[in-house]
Amino acid sequence: MVPGAGNERFTVDVRAVDGTVVLALAGELDHDTAQPLRDALDAAVTPGGRLLVDVSGLGFCDSTGLNVLLHGRIAIQEAGGTLELAGLSGPVARMFRITGADGVFPVYADVAQALERQPG
Repeated sequence: MVPGAGNERFTVDVRAVDGTVVLALAGELDHDTAQPLRDALDAAVTPGGRLLVDVSGLGFCDSTGLNVLLHGRIAIQEAGGTLELAGLSGPVARMFRITGADGVFPVYADVAQALERQPG
C-alpha cells in the first residue's frame, strides 16, 4: 500500500510508529471509496502485529466502512494481532455507538494516547 492512497473523497495514509502500523483515514468512507482501506488493512496484517486506525479525519462512515474495519479486525486477530481505533468523534462516533462497534474495538481519544499504551 502506498502512503496517501485513495481518491478525492477518501484517503489512507500508512506509517509505522515504534512497531505499530498507523492508518490515518480522511474524508468519506463508503461503498464507493472503501477499496483503499481494504487494501491497506490486507497489507498491514502481520503475525502478532498492532494496527491503529486513526479515524479522526473521517467526516462520514457508512455500514460498508464499518464492515471493512470489522473484517480487518477479524483478519488481524486470526494472525494474533490487534486492530485499535483512535479519534472517534462526531457522526462517525455516533454510528459506532449506535451499532455497538465502539465496544468491539479498543478505542483511544487520539493517536498519541494509543501509542502511549505498551503492547501486550
